[in-house]
Amino acid sequence: MSPTPFRDERDRALMARALELAQRGLYSARPNPMVGCVIEREGQVVGEGWHERAGGPHAEVFALRQAGDRARGATAYVTLEPCAHHGRTPPCAEALVDAGVTRVVAAMRDPFPRVDGAGFARLQAAGIEVASGLLEAQARELNRGFLSRIERGRPWVRVKLAASLDGRTAMASGESKWITGAAARADVQHWRARSGAILTGADTVLADDPALTVRLDPEVEVVPPLRVVLDTQLRSLAAGQVRDGSAPALYLHGPDVTPPAGLDAEFAALPLRNGRLDLDAALRLLGGREINEVQVEAGPVLCGALLRGGWVDELLLYQAPLLLGDGARPLLAGLGIQAMAQRLRLELVEEARLGEDRRLLLRPGIP
Repeated sequence: MSPTPFRDERDRALMARALELAQRGLYSARPNPMVGCVIEREGQVVGEGWHERAGGPHAEVFALRQAGDRARGATAYVTLEPCAHHGRTPPCAEALVDAGVTRVVAAMRDPFPRVDGAGFARLQAAGIEVASGLLEAQARELNRGFLSRIERGRPWVRVKLAASLDGRTAMASGESKWITGAAARADVQHWRARSGAILTGADTVLADDPALTVRLDPEVEVVPPLRVVLDTQLRSLAAGQVRDGSAPALYLHGPDVTPPAGLDAEFAALPLRNGRLDLDAALRLLGGREINEVQVEAGPVLCGALLRGGWVDELLLYQAPLLLGDGARPLLAGLGIQAMAQRLRLELVEEARLGEDRRLLLRPGIP
């Protein structure tokens, strides 16, 4: 498709509004992408909508319902190419055609194989003017998890860390409550809520017996993330909070292990690589389960292995203004860095102050 030019700053402002609407599905739309739609006719916004949850109406449908007859002759601004296939809901491209919309501006093409240009083609076949690529970078950032799963076959991986100013995550004994303050710990819940899965290792489960659930206001709609435990020999089963029934749980174990019956959890075997669970196979298994984003909350060995293997897309680091000393446990282990030439450069994407703590969002950069 050859994109038509965007007309003015009004196009940009309305697409920005559509992206703002799309973000309202941050905790509930998965595994679908977050999508927002704004319909304008003769300089007035006549309809708005966003995709609230999988299986429910798409953003375009909500906006068209609000617009009613005023959609005829209007422009629709949508953050992702309208779908053209029958899934759990009818195709949005058809709905836009039937409503008499005459122009569609999209932030980006949808790489999902059942769409991937078919939506644009259906609109153009009906004589609708189509433009694509407006605020595409922002749209990709919003749906980075969905796009990772579709384009790379694995989820977007975020490693969450909490550390002292000298880069320590726990005392030598394992004691770690609490390094960060209440504001930082509350902020973590929002990052958990946007994740399709929270991944940890056997050592963390044995040490902390974590619940790994989302704790937000009950009125906030959240699809509970899948709790995933990497445990080669299933030695962490004695710690049961991770499978307390409040959210689904999945144990990934070695190929020669037989899971016990009667536990409130799923089990799946993974191949081993160098005596450890194959992390690439684990992530691809999660991608196959339609997990868009994985938040890793684990110890320095697993987090370090993910980073060294090139699977980490971003680090969510909470840093507290305190010192734990050189006897405390490190932030990451096993990176294999012996010289400055091997250093890992990180790009600072975002920084925020949370009480006395700092939150840094970092992504691996170019060496």
